[in-house]
Amino acid sequence: MASLTVDPPAAQIPATGGNSTHKLVNGGAEKLIFKVKSSNNNEYRIKPVFGFVDASGSTELTITRLAGAPKEDKLVIHFAPAPADATDAQATFGSVQPTGNVTVAMSAT
Repeated sequence: MASLTVDPPAAQIPATGGNSTHKLVNGGAEKLIFKVKSSNNNEYRIKPVFGFVDASGSTELTITRLAGAPKEDKLVIHFAPAPADATDAQATFGSVQPTGNVTVAMSAT
């Protein structure tokens, strides 16, 4: 079974703006493809939104918060085993069925 974890599993960023860096860790034996969805696209920017994580590997995810009112938000990272011939995560993600997701709580104070 494919598994993806996020380290650290939550983000606390000042409401005045800032960055939080996280590591997406693939605990499985197959390459994964992912897509990140945010509950607040007005104040958060995510990089990358689509990507791959190699088997037993990791990928860095950066969350950037723009200045705004303090509130609780979340990211949901959908993932699936990557097709063997996939090279463009954004183009490929629409053709795969996500097999799991992981949620990252985001808090702006």
